[in-house]
Amino acid sequence: MTDAGQVFAPSLGPLGIWSYHLDVQPMARAQHAVAELDDLGFGALWIPEAVTREPFANAALLLGATARLTVATGVASLHARTAMTMNAGWQTLSEAFPGRFLLGLGVSHQATVDVAHQGQYGTKPYSTMVDYLDTMDAGEFWGAPPPVAPQRVLAALGPRMLRLASQRGAGAHTYFVPVEHTAVAREALGDALLAPELTVVFEKDPAVARQIARQFMSRFLTLPNYANNLRRLGWDDDDLSGGGSDRLVDAIVAWGSLDQIAARVQEHLDAGADHVCVQVQTGDRRQLPVAEWRELASIIPTLRARPTVA
Repeated sequence: MTDAGQVFAPSLGPLGIWSYHLDVQPMARAQHAVAELDDLGFGALWIPEAVTREPFANAALLLGATARLTVATGVASLHARTAMTMNAGWQTLSEAFPGRFLLGLGVSHQATVDVAHQGQYGTKPYSTMVDYLDTMDAGEFWGAPPPVAPQRVLAALGPRMLRLASQRGAGAHTYFVPVEHTAVAREALGDALLAPELTVVFEKDPAVARQIARQFMSRFLTLPNYANNLRRLGWDDDDLSGGGSDRLVDAIVAWGSLDQIAARVQEHLDAGADHVCVQVQTGDRRQLPVAEWRELASIIPTLRARPTVA
């Protein structure tokens, strides 16, 4: 399904927003905010699934408040629903909002699966994903079909899952990665869609910026999927301990002025990303970073997309 990535990539544009902040707002306020993101020119909004809103219902309500914006799940857990239910939600939203819903799905993390979903993560997440996709694709759906082919991406970090993302989807959504991983992912994906998440902090004071960054990073560094991915890239235990070394913090989180943050977005694009989904961290989990989103919108015309293979 590599060709699907080339259909979807231009419609996503170079810059999107990744946000859980909308989930903790009343829905009416979230819809008002996402309508502004649409007007500001962002290509996509990426929404999570963990301990906030149910992503398919959330996506439907947010898509209904916008006219052009793609809404993508970043990502829907295969442990949270059966393959038939995942397929039905995907098809339903793709029919209601043609070309504007992108299903991101993944195997999640053992800690989340065992507690939140009361399931068993297992020892072979790659095989679990393959079996799930097989069941999903073989399942029946008798509802009204989407007028254009629905699209999906896989949450992927390691080489096998990245290759699977290019074979069984439009491409990959990566999370909690430095620029060096984007280059690795591009090589594994070929010309399929690559959409890395990038966390940013609009703060010029290094101590304050890194404090906010570490507050965000601390949980992710305890999750084996992310820690092992960083070790594959050459980061060691000293880098991963204590909330992350300064060098690792600076590699994962872009902080500083708008120009400095824009430069990091461009680094991901230059390394092979088609679309960068920016997650703003302010240190306040309940405050919508509207001012920062407006600043980010101003850099969209300046970004250079990666060249694609004709």
